[in-house]
Amino acid sequence: MAAFLLFVMLLVLVGTIVFFVLSFSKGEGNRRKYLIRSGISLGAVLFFGFGAGLAAISSSFTGEVAAESEIVEIEEKDEPKEDGKESELEKDKEEKQVEEKETKKEDEKEAEEQVEKEEEINIVKEKQKEEEQEAKEKEAEELAKKEQEEKEAEKLAQKEAEEKEAEDQAKKDEEERKAEEEKSTTTFSQNQAIETAENYLNYTAFSKQGLIEQLKFEGFSQEEATEAVEAVSVDWQQQAISMAENYLDYTAFSKSGLVEQLEFEGFSQEHASHAVDSVSVDWQEQAVTMAQNYLDYSSFSKGGLIDQLIFEGFSSEHANYAVSQMGF
Repeated sequence: MAAFLLFVMLLVLVGTIVFFVLSFSKGEGNRRKYLIRSGISLGAVLFFGFGAGLAAISSSFTGEVAAESEIVEIEEKDEPKEDGKESELEKDKEEKQVEEKETKKEDEKEAEEQVEKEEEINIVKEKQKEEEQEAKEKEAEELAKKEQEEKEAEKLAQKEAEEKEAEDQAKKDEEERKAEEEKSTTTFSQNQAIETAENYLNYTAFSKQGLIEQLKFEGFSQEEATEAVEAVSVDWQQQAISMAENYLDYTAFSKSGLVEQLEFEGFSQEHASHAVDSVSVDWQEQAVTMAQNYLDYSSFSKGGLIDQLIFEGFSSEHANYAVSQMGF
């Protein structure tokens, strides 16, 4: 549109210039005639130019009005969409605000729950701490009480030991006093019998009856020998154990055979059995030793040697084991 108006203006300008040129270029007589023609031509040009301009302006205005109408229609059509879009945005915004509020509430609720949980944990820890402290205090009290009881028990035991030691010493002193009195009242022969009995007991073991028989063999009377044996201080049970060990040092015995030997020496059944039970001995090895002793001085068949060992008091198992060790 602007280019067309510029073209009309140029056309008017050219027509005006042509008008003046034609008006003044001919002779003076024809000037009027050319002026009129030039004016008519210029008017036609101007009319045509103005007409074309008005038509262009009208067309342009009409196009602009139509364009504006289309724009208005488009805007009117788009307005509901924009309104809908704005409504959706508002709705989304409200939903987001509601969601944010709910999230905030949940966060606050979680924070409160966390605080409550931490408070509960702290309460439990405090309670555990108090219980541990009470347990430690109770343990310390019990330990102190136990130590006190141990000290008291130790003192009591020490006191009882001292009293017992004093009592034993008094008893020993009394026995020594009585022994001195009895010794002073015995005859010379009785003293000799006692000394002889003590000498025998210093180098070997005797039963009570065996020591009496030994003193009688030495020439003392039955009464002197008996009184001497009664006068000496001796543990007959220990004498039985010592004699059992002496027998085992130089020869082999079965358990029953050793009991019988001690009874033969004058010990009671009780002292003999207790002595044999007290000695540390491998009866199976005793069977092996006795089997070897028999073979050292005599010949035996396998069955004969087994029977001999059983006769000596060994079990069938020990007898068979001993004979098997001899190479049968």
